[in-house]
Amino acid sequence: MSQSETEPREVPPGPPEQDDGSGPAAGTARDRPPLVPLRRNWRFQLLWVGATSTTLGVEAADVAYPLLVLALTGSPALAGLFGFTQLIVILLFGLPIGVLADRWDHRRVLVGAEAARAVATASVAVALAMDRLTAVHLLLVAVVLGVGTAFGGPVRMLLIRAVVPDEQLTQALTQDEVREGAAGLLGPAVGGALYGVSRVVPFVACAVTFSVSLVCTLFVRVPPRAKDPAADAGAGAGDGAGGGDGEERGAAAAEESGGAFAGVLELVRQPALRGSLLLVGTFYLVLTAVTLTVVVKLQAQDTPPGLVGFALTGSAVGMLLGSLLVKRLHGWMAPGRLLLLVSAVAALCVTLLAAPFAWWWVFGVLVVATLTTPALRVLIDIMILRQVPEDRRGRTIVATMTVLQCGPAAGTLGAGLLLQFAGTTGAILALGGLQAVVTLVGVADRGVAAARWPE
Repeated sequence: MSQSETEPREVPPGPPEQDDGSGPAAGTARDRPPLVPLRRNWRFQLLWVGATSTTLGVEAADVAYPLLVLALTGSPALAGLFGFTQLIVILLFGLPIGVLADRWDHRRVLVGAEAARAVATASVAVALAMDRLTAVHLLLVAVVLGVGTAFGGPVRMLLIRAVVPDEQLTQALTQDEVREGAAGLLGPAVGGALYGVSRVVPFVACAVTFSVSLVCTLFVRVPPRAKDPAADAGAGAGDGAGGGDGEERGAAAAEESGGAFAGVLELVRQPALRGSLLLVGTFYLVLTAVTLTVVVKLQAQDTPPGLVGFALTGSAVGMLLGSLLVKRLHGWMAPGRLLLLVSAVAALCVTLLAAPFAWWWVFGVLVVATLTTPALRVLIDIMILRQVPEDRRGRTIVATMTVLQCGPAAGTLGAGLLLQFAGTTGAILALGGLQAVVTLVGVADRGVAAARWPE
C-alpha cells in the first residue's frame, strides 16, 4: 500500500534524504508535516458523501414504509411494528456486534452492511412491481435493515477516526452534523413526494442511496489499524502451543479486554460518562415522545397535514443552524456545563409547547430546542472515543448507541400512555417536568461537573 493510501497528512516536496548508514535523515524526526485541509481529505469526504446518501435514503424510507404498510394491510399496528422490529434488532444484537466491529476490518463491514441494505430495499421494489409483496417480506426486510444499521453505524464512526487526524476531529464531526440536519430536513419531503409518484419509486431511490454509499466506501483506503497487544500476546501463546487460528486468538483477546460487555463496563467506570448518558438519553426520550405528542395536538387543532409536517421540520432547521455553533459552544464552556445547558433548554422548550398556539409556535420552539443538539452529539462522541482504548472502542460506541436508542423506544411507548391517560397538555407538561428533574440530578452530579475536554 502506498504512502498516499496510508498517511492522512501531506508531506511537502523537498530534497531527497541522504542515507549515511546510521538511520533516517535527521530532519525527518524533527519536522512535522502540515495537516491537509479537511476539504482536501478525500477519504473523509468520500465517507461523508456515502453517509449523506444513506441518511437521506433512510429518512425518505421512514416515511414511505409506514405508508406502504398501511396501504397493504390497513393496520397501524403493523406500520408501527416495522419500525419497532428494526429498533429491537439493533438493541438485541448491538453488544455482540460491537465485539465483531473491534475484530473485523471496518471498511469491509461497512461495504457488507450497505450491500445488504441495498439488496433488501431493492427486493421491496421488485416485489411491489410484481404485486407479490407481503407483510412477512416487509418484516424480514426490517430485520436486515436493523442489522445493517447496527453494523454500519459504529464502523462508519471508527472509519472517520482512521482517516481524520485528531486535530480535525471536531471539524469533521461538525460537518457530519450538517449531514444529519440536511437529511432530516429533506428526507421526509423526498420520501413523501416519491411515494406520491409511485409506490415503487421511493424504494428504488433508497436502494440507490445505499449503493452510492457502498461505492464510496469501496474507493476509501484507510491506514492500517494499530496492533492489539492482547491479540499479539494471544498469537504468541498460540504459536508456542502448536498454533491456533486467528479467530480463536481474537476471541481470547476480546475476552481479556472485557468481551461483549467491555463497552458497557467502560461507560460504568467513568463517572462523567454515566451522568452524561443519563442527560442525553433522557433528552432523546423526551424529544421523541414530544414529537408524537405535538402531532396529536396539531391534528386536534385541525391543522392541515402539510403544516404539521412543516412544523416538525423545526428540529432539522435547528440542527442545521446549531452546527454553526459547535466550535463556539465547545470553546465557551466545559462539557459538563454544556450538557446541563442542553438539558435545561430542552426542559424549558418542551414545557412551552403546552401553550395553545398554532403550528408556527411548534416550529419555532423545536428550532430553539435543537440548536444545541449538534454540539451535544459531537461532545459525547469526542469524550468517549478519545478516552477509550482502541481495542474496546467499537464496543463502547455500540454500547453508547444502544443506550441512546433506548430513549426513542421508551419515548414512543411513554408518549402513547401519557396521551391515553393525561391528554396532550398533561403529556407535554409531564415530559418537560421529567427533563427538568434530570437536569437537576445532573447539576448535583459531581462527575458531570468535573468533566473536562480531553487533552
